[in-house]
Amino acid sequence: MAGNTGTDAVILVGGQGTRLRPLTLSAPKPMLPTAGLPFLTHLLARIAEAGITHVVLGTSFKAEVFEEHFGDGSELGLELEYVTETEPLGTGGGIRNVLPKLRADNVMVFNGDVLGGTDLGAILDTHEKTLADVTLHLVRVSDPRAFGCVPTDEDGRVTAFLEKTQDPPTDQINAGCYVFRREYIEKIPTGRPVSVEREVFPALLAEGARVQGHVDASYWRDMGTPEDFVRGSADLVRGIAPSPALPGQRGESLVHPGAGVAPGALLIGGTVVGRGAEIGAGARLDGAVIFDGAVVEAGATVERSIIGFGARIGPRALVRDGVIGDGAVVGARCELLRGARVWPGVEIPDGGIRFSTDV
Repeated sequence: MAGNTGTDAVILVGGQGTRLRPLTLSAPKPMLPTAGLPFLTHLLARIAEAGITHVVLGTSFKAEVFEEHFGDGSELGLELEYVTETEPLGTGGGIRNVLPKLRADNVMVFNGDVLGGTDLGAILDTHEKTLADVTLHLVRVSDPRAFGCVPTDEDGRVTAFLEKTQDPPTDQINAGCYVFRREYIEKIPTGRPVSVEREVFPALLAEGARVQGHVDASYWRDMGTPEDFVRGSADLVRGIAPSPALPGQRGESLVHPGAGVAPGALLIGGTVVGRGAEIGAGARLDGAVIFDGAVVEAGATVERSIIGFGARIGPRALVRDGVIGDGAVVGARCELLRGARVWPGVEIPDGGIRFSTDV
């Protein structure tokens, strides 16, 4: 493990997670169970593995939950501090807001809802070697149209920041991880919302700062939507996405020792079954994320879906590409497909929602 004690880490975890509702009504997105651990644990473990020890979390939505769970960070070998935004400050404002807690000359900033596998030490090496003012981690993706594109020149310097466009000139996108020289954080305006992507970075280019790109094709996924959340969790379980927080065996499923799985249940596709959950006989779970205490009854099928804390899926029900809120009940033989979302505590009677004509 290389020591990077001259670098602080900042993680921005203030978002409301609106695209993952109803799950984020009760817990902020970075705390949702992902391959059996709060999502943020995977990122914190990667930061610790890179030898960075001082981490500041920039929080706002449900801020207290983070400190309740992670405390001072000592269990992860880290020193954690917390800064709470009282009003939304945007990505740039969120970084500037934690400045009083920062000690190091270099500050590595992370977007708290990205699941990544890149070597953090390599990004820091690029930053040092090129004497950059700011270094951006850029990842190559097959379809960059949904993201901000960031072209670089032959020396790897960033030449522009382009918003989402139908005809991107490069497959390099902003991966949501940056290294700042401290003085460039000091320059971010205070007391108002500032976007790092739309305001800070373009201004740096305009003033001639050295903005470097560190480009790779490592594992990368924005976990903002249910589809991406389910796939990211499954990729962790199957070993496609790396995480130092998950030692040991990777396979088709990850079942908490305190869960009950009846004989004849099929768990495949990177399925996760949480603490105290119960899976009935003949149930079929394919790429399912089953939170603690949820129940999937006999013969039910759950595919690529998230089943919230204490929710219940009735016998022979089908949930495909759906999100079921905490404590909700989906009755026997119901069919929920294509992005269905059931709010917490809602009860759907047996056979109450179908997509086919037979009952």
